[in-house]
Amino acid sequence: MPVQLSLPLYHQLSQPEVIEYLTSDGSAGLSAEEVASRYEKYGPNELRFKPGKPAWLRFLQQFHQPLLYILLLAGTIKAFLGSWTNASVIWGVTLINAIIGYVQEAKAEGAIASLAKAVTTEATVLREGQTLRIPSQDLVPGDIVLLASGDKVPADLRLLKVRNLQVDESALTGESLPGSKAIEPLPGDTPLAERTNMAYAGSFVTFGQGKGIVVSTANATEVGQISQSMESRVSLSTPLTRKFAQFSRTLLYAILTLATLTFAIGLGRGKSWIDMFEAAVALAVSAIPEGLPAVVTITLAIGVNRMARRHAIIRKLPAVEALGSATVICSDKTGTLTENQMTVQSIYTEGQYYAVSGGGYSPKGEISLITDGNPGSPFAEELPPALGDCLVAGLLCNDSGLKQTGEDWSVVGDPTEGALIAAAAKAGLSQLRLLSLTPRLDAIPFESEYQYMATLHDGIPRLIYVKGSVESLMRRCSQMIDRYGQMTALNAQQIEQAVETMAEQGLRVLAFAKKAAATHQHSIDHEDIETGLVFLGLQGMIDPPRPEAIAAVHACQSAGIRVKMITGDHLVTARAIAERMGIKTAAQVLAFEGKQLAQMDNHQLAQAVVDGSVFARVAPTQKLQLVEVLQSQGEIVAMTGDGVNDAPALKQADIGIAMGKGGTEVARESADMLLTDDNFASIKAAVEEGRTVYQNLRKAISFLLPVNGGESMTILISTLLARDLPILSLQVLWLNMINSVTMTVPLAFEAKSPGIMQSPPRNPNEPLITKKLLRRILAVSLFNWILIFGMFEWAKSTTGDIAVARTMAIQSLVAARVIYLLSISQLGMSLVNYLRRQSTSITNAPILILGIVAAVALQILFSQWGVMNSLFATATLTGHQWLICLLPMPLMVLWAIFANVIDPPHCHGK
Repeated sequence: MPVQLSLPLYHQLSQPEVIEYLTSDGSAGLSAEEVASRYEKYGPNELRFKPGKPAWLRFLQQFHQPLLYILLLAGTIKAFLGSWTNASVIWGVTLINAIIGYVQEAKAEGAIASLAKAVTTEATVLREGQTLRIPSQDLVPGDIVLLASGDKVPADLRLLKVRNLQVDESALTGESLPGSKAIEPLPGDTPLAERTNMAYAGSFVTFGQGKGIVVSTANATEVGQISQSMESRVSLSTPLTRKFAQFSRTLLYAILTLATLTFAIGLGRGKSWIDMFEAAVALAVSAIPEGLPAVVTITLAIGVNRMARRHAIIRKLPAVEALGSATVICSDKTGTLTENQMTVQSIYTEGQYYAVSGGGYSPKGEISLITDGNPGSPFAEELPPALGDCLVAGLLCNDSGLKQTGEDWSVVGDPTEGALIAAAAKAGLSQLRLLSLTPRLDAIPFESEYQYMATLHDGIPRLIYVKGSVESLMRRCSQMIDRYGQMTALNAQQIEQAVETMAEQGLRVLAFAKKAAATHQHSIDHEDIETGLVFLGLQGMIDPPRPEAIAAVHACQSAGIRVKMITGDHLVTARAIAERMGIKTAAQVLAFEGKQLAQMDNHQLAQAVVDGSVFARVAPTQKLQLVEVLQSQGEIVAMTGDGVNDAPALKQADIGIAMGKGGTEVARESADMLLTDDNFASIKAAVEEGRTVYQNLRKAISFLLPVNGGESMTILISTLLARDLPILSLQVLWLNMINSVTMTVPLAFEAKSPGIMQSPPRNPNEPLITKKLLRRILAVSLFNWILIFGMFEWAKSTTGDIAVARTMAIQSLVAARVIYLLSISQLGMSLVNYLRRQSTSITNAPILILGIVAAVALQILFSQWGVMNSLFATATLTGHQWLICLLPMPLMVLWAIFANVIDPPHCHGK
């Protein structure tokens, strides 16, 4: 079994201490013998997950439902009594349920597997004084790794040497911008996101070079520890599975109580125990809604397929409904609510502000002057001199480039520099064209010590362009350009005010300047730009929110779902994004930092979680803690994210939603749902679909259970009164399975009801069978009992044929059920509105109509086909008898109106 080092605080140690601790050589690396020894000791540098469950076990787990236990028990009892036909039907139902659930999960897992790109990462290492390129899996603790722009960090490294090194750690820390790296030791309590002398596995080098020593590999890395913490967590059940299990247990107790009562009373009245045992089993079979598990599974599967067409993959069927019952959505910011692409949105030059439209690295967009707080018309041709100079400076003082792949644009290099190139392109400036006209002669790369970058360009005159922090450039500038392109004295106070205005908007601000160089100057150094710079302007950039995400947040809030942002980014940036998106509690955005949360007691933390809408600079463990606090308060929590740092919270949430396209593999594996297009707007569609699924399930339950109630009451009362049974057990199975499923499955295809997203979320503690729904079920059950018992007694007394009487009772029940089905469906409501002339059209519901036609056709075969007569002990009916069976339909219309008053079928959550 591979082992790992016990982890000291490597960021706290000096370089010699780390090298000594790991017994390595900073200049030559490890020897081949030492590498082989450590590889045997620590194992390959790859995350090790627990093996997946075998297919046979996943299939057997499909039977792990209380209601299916009831069915399996009923089937076993029927087989024990010799009723193999009945037993086979019941067992067939459970098998169909298991197959549907297994196939759906297998489809989801296959889709997830197709998202994962099996790319082998390579690493550049020093071994025995030689530079080698090896698979990252072969790295061991103590290896010396060389990093360059574009590399993926292959393991956790303590940096030994850096040159302008910048690393994108957004997947691990939530930081939207790459961080600059250094080598100096840091205090032991330095947060993960601020450990500038470390580079962590899975992050990307965006700029510069570096050298580091491997301190952790495989599961001992920060990424590996997160994955292990996820594996140790038990997957939580969803609201639907919990409610369905509780409903099944309640139903089981009720069935056992009634069956025992029937058996005991029969024995007390002198009946034989064999007859009473048969009656008890018949009662149990009539009370069990055999078709309900199949209908529930099919309804969820339909919801899954609908969502798959909207680019959302569901890994577990109950997760469809879980999102529909969500009361809080905790969303990561970077890459989920935002584009994860830096974008220049504001420019300040010569005392004026300019708005930049468009998002990401695409050159599509416009630049326009802001007057009276609003953007004016975009510049048609010539740019103002200072604005043009500012954009040119950002374009030429730049080491990055943009790349187009189809419709998508990406940056090759630093995201900040990519944003500057895109902004200039929106003004019609081409980087390649300008470089050809004014080629670069020399450059001073960005260094954290100086906080600027400078480039020298050929031309008449030769010019030096500089970009960097406002503080570093302001003290080197003595002049600025006014709106007419003329030199004027630097107005430092005005510039500082502009910086403050941009910073309040959450923008990262860069300053730009230029200076004329000597005619024959071929190189530059820091002394050349120490003084005499001409200030050109400021460019403010941010990782902007996705437009569709803003609409999705608004839709969720309209549906009564609170949205909270949980991010590892800076507080000011997070609050600015939240304000733009409308994420707020009451009238303001109440934001907390991770350091504040760490100092709170349990009561203060709970209050902060309730009141807060933004939680910034939080560690992965704090994200998990926030989700747990919300769940402890009875909330149904959905968590969205795409980074490794989101994975534990995704696992803990009632439903975890990962970005399937841009998200990390760890996040995808821990989620219940994947958005394959990384479009946050799909969340709204998923909530909508989840609510529709639950609504359709309520309809199915309110349609199925009254038949079982009517059958059970009929059998119970007939047994207690020592009367002939109006319906036999095999006929009960026909009604409960064939007829019920045929008529109920179309309800699963019902579209969303109008206004479903204007209703608040359901009470998480609301039972599956509410009091209103129970009253509806009892009312319709009473009607069904009167109908079955009354029709049977009347037909038996008038025809003298018990088979005819039972057949007429069953057909009357089915005829009434057609009316009841219409009363709870959108088709029925549409018909009523059409007849009232409140609507000019009838809802198109071909599947529901097909279900009714199929049910009627099967019922005709049930009584008119000799084979069915022999199998189910039915009789052929005459035309007159058929008409009599249709008489209860008008009565059901009145009864359905009464039932709808008790519990309107289209109300969400109530």
